[in-house]
Amino acid sequence: MKTESNLDNPLLKDWSGPYGGVPDFNSYKVSDFKLAIEFAIKEKLDEIDAIANNPEAPTFDNTIKALELSGEKLDRIHAIYGIYRSNLSTPEFNVVDTEMSPKLAEINDKLYQNGRLFSRIESLYKSEGKKDLDKEQQRLLWLYYTDFVREGAELNEQEKEKVAKINQELATLFTSFSQKLLAEENDQYIKLETEADFDGLPEEFKNAAIAEAKERNLNILGCIGNTRSSIEPFLTFSNRRNLREKAFEIFVKRGDNKNENDTNETLVSILKLRAEKAKILGFDNFAQWSLSNKMAKDPQKTLELMESVWKPAVEKVKNDVSAMQEMVDREGGNFKIQPWDYRFYAEKVRKAQYDLDQNEIKQYLQLENLREGMFWTAGELFDLGFKQLFDVPVYHADVRVWEVNNRTTGEPIGLWYFDPYARVGKRSGAWMNSHRDQQKINGKTLPIVSNNCNFIKGNSKEPVLISWDDATTLFHEFGHALHGLCSNVTYPSLSGTSVARDYVEFPSQLLEHWLAVPEVLNKFALHYKTNEPLSQSLVERIGKAANFNEGFATVETISSSFVDMKLHLTTETVDPDAFEDKILNEINMPAEIVMRHRIPQFAHIFSSDGYAAGYYSYLWADVINADAYEAFLEGNGPFDKKVSERLYKAVLSVGNTIDNEEMYENFRGQAPKSDALMRARNFPVES
Repeated sequence: MKTESNLDNPLLKDWSGPYGGVPDFNSYKVSDFKLAIEFAIKEKLDEIDAIANNPEAPTFDNTIKALELSGEKLDRIHAIYGIYRSNLSTPEFNVVDTEMSPKLAEINDKLYQNGRLFSRIESLYKSEGKKDLDKEQQRLLWLYYTDFVREGAELNEQEKEKVAKINQELATLFTSFSQKLLAEENDQYIKLETEADFDGLPEEFKNAAIAEAKERNLNILGCIGNTRSSIEPFLTFSNRRNLREKAFEIFVKRGDNKNENDTNETLVSILKLRAEKAKILGFDNFAQWSLSNKMAKDPQKTLELMESVWKPAVEKVKNDVSAMQEMVDREGGNFKIQPWDYRFYAEKVRKAQYDLDQNEIKQYLQLENLREGMFWTAGELFDLGFKQLFDVPVYHADVRVWEVNNRTTGEPIGLWYFDPYARVGKRSGAWMNSHRDQQKINGKTLPIVSNNCNFIKGNSKEPVLISWDDATTLFHEFGHALHGLCSNVTYPSLSGTSVARDYVEFPSQLLEHWLAVPEVLNKFALHYKTNEPLSQSLVERIGKAANFNEGFATVETISSSFVDMKLHLTTETVDPDAFEDKILNEINMPAEIVMRHRIPQFAHIFSSDGYAAGYYSYLWADVINADAYEAFLEGNGPFDKKVSERLYKAVLSVGNTIDNEEMYENFRGQAPKSDALMRARNFPVES
């Protein structure tokens, strides 16, 4: 199959250059993907067959290690493919994506359903010789065996065929859902046609709206794009209640507009197929199957955790809404607080109760300074250094690259790519990606990770200012990046963030705490005009208001978690809007708040299986995070060297080489206690 076109295809070439090679983005074209993927798929399948049909008796090296080494070319191509899918989506790429996604899904089916291969893995897993393997090898063998069983390796041939067909159909539907949602976000916006339409907007946000209209070639003064990073600030600051309502409506109706981009039919098909797959695999519902490899194990445990936090959160919301409504009434407003009013009046109450204005804080939150603050924090905690590189190819002019190294030895430990700005063709939200996992299976391989955000770029002559919430997200995603960069394991399948889904959010949520510590604020929260640090008074007011609006954030997120779990516990066909209403009524959802992710736009659970029946993970991991931060507070504070060293050795560096519960107890000396979360959110703790 090594045709001339394949040999010339840049996607099939090894990554070259420093740091063990880097992607050559300057040479890649969308038109190269199809042939490259097809070639790499065949190569991987040939390697799998060779392992499965090896006439020698199975050993760890000729079976498990060989599987770890297989498909290297496909892994590299898949990393680039994922970058295009998330950051550079175009109509041309979407055509390729629609065709290739089921083919890529088919690889796993051919892996997990290979009877001879499973027989080799099973014989190793059940052999006496397993005890002679080191702990990491035993963990990897356990992972392969349990993954194969979970994915249907023990099914009969007819059942295997059904599961394979479902997986390929799901891959196509995931792609369709993602493309429809991105189209809704790209194509919709709020017009700002008069100066009055800008009333209340901060100056830098006004400038960003003007720049957005110019970029879209619109003959209007400005526009607000239909992404969270644009809509939420508009809902917070705009004095135009009618425009706030319009902005709210287009945001919460994404995917639910009964047009060509409506996602309801797509997601209903996804749910049906998931339920069918779970049944074939021997589970009552998809939620049970999904949690079979998570820390929680049982869906009921997640519901109990949600319920324990839900009631105090709703009570907090009631009190907050009461304060907002009093303000509306005092101002002579003849209306009840609606969802498009919540952020606006919450901000007013924050000012009144804590003398704290988000706009005032935002003047100190320069994106580049905060990035330096993250670097400094990583240095103080984990002895990491960062050196910007200018000769590494990037996939967009906005992307920058840093070498990450050990500050003491100067030895590089990985590369960090940063893609901070929103643009057409980039999915909304913020995320971390691993483009290459750390490993030592065949010599030292450095990790390459990225953080991707959707901040509004605005005027190129001015620094980019971000909100406190966005700054928190920045630190959160950097926590994921550190988890990938600090990995120090042998095998790629156990590397970095390859832990249980309801554990992976723990390191990222933990790092959020360091945004608010005085050492970071005093050094890096500098006023964009005067370069003066935050005053002590303002730092104290931020501390006092730290839990303000925590009820809103908790209700917004847990409502999505409830709906996600209930969707995947049912095996009946659902009407998404009716199901959403039913569950929200059952849990007494406050009328002034909507789910953080309504069903038709819930990309976490419908763009892949990643967080399906798993959105609760943020709450589950937050229990662990709150308990872990108390370890620092019980010690010498946020930069306690002994605690941070323990965190590095027991959590960040070990990947998935040991059981995640054991891993946490190695760090903390005990299992996490949920009352730490209640204290962190200033909710009442039952005695």
